[in-house]
Amino acid sequence: MRIEQFDFGTTKDGVLVKGYRLKNADHLSISVINWGATLISVKTPDRNGIVEEITLGFDTFKDYEDHSPYFGSTVGRVANRIKGGCFDLDGVQYQMEKNENGINHLHGGKKGISKVVWEIETENATDSASIRCKYFSKDGEEGYPGDLSIEMTFTLTESNDLIFDYQATTTKTCPLNLTNHAYWNLSGGKKRSVLNHELQLNCDAFLPVDDHLIPTGEIKPVAGTPWDFRKARSIGKEIEQAGGYDHCYVFRRDRGDCEQIATVLEPISGREMIVYTTEPGVQFYSGNFLHRKEKQGFKIHDGLCLETQFFPNAVNQESFPSILLKPGEFYSQKTIHRFSTKLAD
Repeated sequence: MRIEQFDFGTTKDGVLVKGYRLKNADHLSISVINWGATLISVKTPDRNGIVEEITLGFDTFKDYEDHSPYFGSTVGRVANRIKGGCFDLDGVQYQMEKNENGINHLHGGKKGISKVVWEIETENATDSASIRCKYFSKDGEEGYPGDLSIEMTFTLTESNDLIFDYQATTTKTCPLNLTNHAYWNLSGGKKRSVLNHELQLNCDAFLPVDDHLIPTGEIKPVAGTPWDFRKARSIGKEIEQAGGYDHCYVFRRDRGDCEQIATVLEPISGREMIVYTTEPGVQFYSGNFLHRKEKQGFKIHDGLCLETQFFPNAVNQESFPSILLKPGEFYSQKTIHRFSTKLAD
């Protein structure tokens, strides 16, 4: 396994942003920077051995700091949305910034953990290498209670697995729902949109949302709806009927073993990505608003997200699995992305 260190610019506060690149024998590589524990690159071969970029991102740190819609970021403390930016906990109401159109709290706030500098280091093993990022979120940061210690580890294996390991502890009870916000496009260099990608989700239900993308509380079967991906089909087949995809799919009711939740195939390149997770759900987003980054070179549906996580707004929905982490408890979750190629028919 090859490890390279690189500098990636300087924040507006004058802090150096640095990163590491891992590359295995099959020419699969990943790059991670310490700003937001952000995955800025994944490159894999297609069925003809041509190595290309399969995530969305920017060439310069300035663009990340000024324009990024969470490209590759580790997001939290609570990923996704909290209705009205508030929740009650032990008789205390917490009001956080409504950083999504002044309506909801999104991905942990204005900075959250995705727009701060983390500690970063590497570790090399016989058949893998890891990039470990650590961040200490102080009590009251972005309105959340408790000192929170977070560790996020990216591991690349010689068997072409990219593993996300999350760990955390807190000094006060607090909501916690971490995920990675990579945008994937397996065509390579976003030559094509993701509408021709074939997606399978091993989920029998999804969470309908209101006009502000907050789950209504209903857990609805996907059968007979445009949200049914239990059998692989192209993302674009019923996307207009769905009004675009930005919904959490229900895999199970709580955290469990690391099991297969999704498969994505780009039929022209032959690239396939299988996703395994310990989490109860996955937010499938079809890049509906990427055209807002047109000046930065992106178009609608240029990428898709599969954000493994607990359910959005769970802290305000008693019927959803709890996302509260208590002192003395140990938060641990894992997601694996397994890359391969399929031969042409």
